[in-house]
Amino acid sequence: MSKKRYYIYNSETDTYEPVIISGNKRALIIINRLVSGILVGVCLFAVLMHFFGSPKERKISKERDLLTIKYDIMSKRLDEALLVLNDMRQRDDNLYRVILQGDPISLETRKASMGLAKYEDLMNLKDADLAITTNKKMDYLRRQLYIQSNSLEEITELCKTHEDKLKKIPAIQPVSNKDLKQTASGFGWRVDPIYQTRRFHQGMDFSAPTGTPVYVTGDGTVKKAGYERGYGNVVYIDHGYGYVTVYAHLSKILIRKGAKVTRGMEIAHVGNTGKSTGPHLHYEVHYNGNVMNPMHYYFLDLSPEEYEAMTEIADNNGLMFD
Repeated sequence: MSKKRYYIYNSETDTYEPVIISGNKRALIIINRLVSGILVGVCLFAVLMHFFGSPKERKISKERDLLTIKYDIMSKRLDEALLVLNDMRQRDDNLYRVILQGDPISLETRKASMGLAKYEDLMNLKDADLAITTNKKMDYLRRQLYIQSNSLEEITELCKTHEDKLKKIPAIQPVSNKDLKQTASGFGWRVDPIYQTRRFHQGMDFSAPTGTPVYVTGDGTVKKAGYERGYGNVVYIDHGYGYVTVYAHLSKILIRKGAKVTRGMEIAHVGNTGKSTGPHLHYEVHYNGNVMNPMHYYFLDLSPEEYEAMTEIADNNGLMFD
């Protein structure tokens, strides 16, 4: 390989002195410079990749940031939806089911698992905690919506039953008594008119002339219509839902056993039969086999003021007619 002559300045001799570089040495210099350039380029590229990333990495990073933002927005919206659902649950348990006399959904049912999804595939995300929390909220919301949907269907059925129940529950007075003058004796301990001893009075007495119409107080079926010792001519009405009403001391019975009756229908006339000291109607309300105070079942007839007046009249009258 040919040699190439170079000159360098010598400051001591103030002259240019020739320098001869062989081809091998020149090739080595070129290789050294090339390697140095490559190393510098690699270092610069590494620095650029570290701080700025490749176009593909930048795209992936941007997509991850966008996904994080979406998860954050979704999480906040799920929180709002859960608040609305919680309000529905509160009204379901504490309003609808109370009014319709239905049992609230148990806490165990509301918390019952529906097979929650696994979240391992979310662990590698940039904001794994946010992603997992959001998905858990979504699963919880889906489970609660399923339970609430079934609950609303149940409430719909309760409404249908409740409508029928409202027709059948005793809710009016058995005789026309708007002025309350027919109120004779109330429910509770009273003085027996014949034996003059204290005895528990299982119903209410309404004083009225013989022949005064007696009305059924709720829809139902005639359970008994005939004579019974002590009660004289008596009618028992089975209203269903555990309610039975009794109308005693009648002068005339207008219906037969097994007949269907509706609230307000005339079923008999006031009389003085059986153990009785004067014309009156003895009226009882039974619920699940227990005698109840009939005054609690005049809510379609009496205003609060009239109810208080009737209570005072019934309590002040210590005598009864039977």
